[in-house]
Amino acid sequence: MVAAIITLLVALGVWFSFFLIKDLIKHKANLGPEKTLTAFIVGLITDFLDTLGIGSFATTTLGFKITKFLKNDELLPGTLNVGHTIPVIIEAIIFTTVVKVEALTLVSMVIAAMVGSWVGARTVSKLPEKMIQKVMGIALALTAILMALKQLSVLDMLGQGNEAMGLSGIPLMIGIVGNFILGALMTAGIGLYAPCMALVYMLGLNPLVAFPIMMTSCSALMPVASYEFVKFSRYSKKGAIGLTIGGILGVAIAVTFVTSLDLTLLTWLIIAVVLYTSVSMLRSGFKPAVAPEVQSYQKGA
Repeated sequence: MVAAIITLLVALGVWFSFFLIKDLIKHKANLGPEKTLTAFIVGLITDFLDTLGIGSFATTTLGFKITKFLKNDELLPGTLNVGHTIPVIIEAIIFTTVVKVEALTLVSMVIAAMVGSWVGARTVSKLPEKMIQKVMGIALALTAILMALKQLSVLDMLGQGNEAMGLSGIPLMIGIVGNFILGALMTAGIGLYAPCMALVYMLGLNPLVAFPIMMTSCSALMPVASYEFVKFSRYSKKGAIGLTIGGILGVAIAVTFVTSLDLTLLTWLIIAVVLYTSVSMLRSGFKPAVAPEVQSYQKGA
C-alpha cells in the first residue's frame, strides 16, 4: 500500500511539474510584477511550519498580506494551491512510511478529495475579487478556529477510545462525502488537515489512521486543483515559482534539522494574526466597490 501511494504521488508530482513548467515557459515574457524572492522567503517559512504541523495556507496568506505581495486577491487561492503542491507532495512521500488504514477507506476518501478539488477549483477560479475576499476571510476564520481547537486538544479528545482502522457502509459514505467537501473547500483556502482529522475521529477511526488519510488526500488533490488554476491562469506565476522553491527548501530544513520544537506560543500568535487577517479580508470583501469613473477622478485629483 505504501509503495502504491508513493508511486501515485510521484506520478502526480511529475505530471503537474511538467504542466506548470510548460505554462511558465509559455508566459516567460510576462511572469507578472511580483517579486519572486518575497514568495521564496514566504514559502520557505510556511512549508517549514507545514512540515511541523501548523499548516501553510493561512500562514502564506498572512505572509502575502504583510508583504503586500499580491495586488489582486483573485489570484490568492490559485497561488496557494499551485505554489504549495510540490512541497506538500514531498512532505507526504517523506512521512507516509507506514499506513495503518484499510485500503478501501484510504483510496475512496482520497479519490473523493481529488474530485472535490477539481469541482472546487473550477468554481473558485471564476469568482470575482470581492467574492474571493469574502470566501478567504471566512476560510481564514474557520482555519484559526480549528487551529485553536487543535491547540486545546479538543480534536484529540474526539479520537479517544476509537479503534476502527477502516470504514464500511454508511460511515464510509459519510467519509467519502465529507472528504469531497473538504477537497472542494481546500481550493478556497481552507486547509484540509484539521477538518479531515475531526471527520475521521467523529466517524470512529483510530487516531493512527488520521495522518495517512489527511496527508495523502491533501497531496493527491492539490495537483488536480492546481491544474485548473494554471489552466485558467488564475495564479501568480512568480508567486508559484518562489513558493515552490522556498517550500521545498523549508521542508528539507524541517525534516533534516528539527527533531522537536515547542511551537505552542508561535501557533497561538499565528492564530491571532490569522484572525486579524480574516477580519481585514472580510472588510475588503464587503466594502462597496468604487466605480471606474470615481477611480479615474481620484487618480487625476
